[in-house]
Amino acid sequence: MALAGAGPAALTFNFHMPAAFIRMFALARTAAKYGERIVGHKAALLDQVARRAALFSAVAMAPAVRSAGWQLGDQDRLSDFMDDVEDVDYARLRVGLPLKTLSAGFGLLALVTLVLAPLALAPVAAIGAVNVIVAWRLFPRAAADWGLVRSMRRAAARRLGVTFAAIVPLRAEQAWTSMLDEAFARLAAADDARLRARREQALLDCTAGLFGPVAALGVFATAWYSGSRGEALLPAAFLAFAWLALGESALGLSRILVARVRENAARTGIEGWTVGVERASETVRDLMKSVGELELSRIPLCAPDGRFIGGAVDLVVRAGRPVLLAGPSGSGKTSLLKQVAGWLEADGQGRILADGAALDPAARRRIAHVGLHDAAILADTVRENLFAPHASDAQCQLALEAVELDSRVAEAGGLDAWITQDVLSLGEAQRLNLARALLSRLPVILLDEPTEHLDPEQAQRILRRLIQMLGDRVLMFSSHERAAPKVGRDLDVVRLGAAS
Repeated sequence: MALAGAGPAALTFNFHMPAAFIRMFALARTAAKYGERIVGHKAALLDQVARRAALFSAVAMAPAVRSAGWQLGDQDRLSDFMDDVEDVDYARLRVGLPLKTLSAGFGLLALVTLVLAPLALAPVAAIGAVNVIVAWRLFPRAAADWGLVRSMRRAAARRLGVTFAAIVPLRAEQAWTSMLDEAFARLAAADDARLRARREQALLDCTAGLFGPVAALGVFATAWYSGSRGEALLPAAFLAFAWLALGESALGLSRILVARVRENAARTGIEGWTVGVERASETVRDLMKSVGELELSRIPLCAPDGRFIGGAVDLVVRAGRPVLLAGPSGSGKTSLLKQVAGWLEADGQGRILADGAALDPAARRRIAHVGLHDAAILADTVRENLFAPHASDAQCQLALEAVELDSRVAEAGGLDAWITQDVLSLGEAQRLNLARALLSRLPVILLDEPTEHLDPEQAQRILRRLIQMLGDRVLMFSSHERAAPKVGRDLDVVRLGAAS
């Protein structure tokens, strides 16, 4: 509506009337805001389209996602990632474009001021320097406060999730109230940190609020001091109102600073998800082709959350000589496989070497295929569910035959048949999971309870084929003590005790 009145306002403009300046200021402000919004949103959306594809491709390969499961079952971590993606996505709109607008406006007006009222640059430079100094001093404190807010909020959310998921046993143990108190205490601490940050940002808001009026008064005073009167004061008046408009944009400095802090924290968070995805030394690249021997030295047994449960493992696994980890539930079998794969680290203890080369978790993630017993089935074709885009149809069929799933897939319509989690039984899903292991090119194969959901005779047949077909790989798999398979003498059995 303001823009619609631009024509009549221009025709009736009279610089002798102060209200005319106000109308022009309002019209210019409205046009600038809508222009910035149109251009900014278009640029930000195009930026997001390019960035999101890269981000989600990287996170799909990230070790943190694999440790959470193919279904991204860890909803807290998925929510964290989505929040970080949003902070990175909108950084251009919240930081980049406003800073460019301010910089361009400041440069243009400074040039005009240099011509019309050069003395006015002194107060402009002074108030600008004050804002820069305040922002520079505030930035590290704002980053620390936001880091605290993030960690406390996420810790509280996870604690609340665990508490509500285990309400019955926690009430029985009389721990329900204490766990809730702990979660809410962390939320309160996060709110305190955010309130402290807002109070500090208020100082920047105050100095930014002075920028426009100080600059405008400086231009007016300089023009008046130079002897400009009446109509001669008109150029200075327009310049002063332009500085006032720029000062209004400067009021967003604290929001720009906070957006930059959030962007930096989000990029660090996303890098934590994707670390190791594209980083491999020459040693690791060589090991990705073949590993003859995997040595575990003083690897502590731990629970799924990394908690030490007692004992340590010293073990050498050679290609062609599979190792079975046998033991009751809670003995650390699955967690040990995850430690070997680099998914889990128990206080950084122990060492894992491949052909004599010590490997960090990121390197181990590059050379190990892990097949968990709770296989996830994607709503997609059989071919896509095999996770082997490099494999030919013949190789896929051979793997399906080895796990005795070829006839079932043929009945469903072949490799291009559409399947979902509900279409396959638990045993069929498990066999599809084993076919993925057969099609993997990685030199270390780790299988968690590979015979679960299979009848004993079928389990023995499939496991013998797996051992034979993966004879050139380092192979480790786990099984309950009572269900430990018997597949011949070419198998080393390591028995793990009960959890302490």
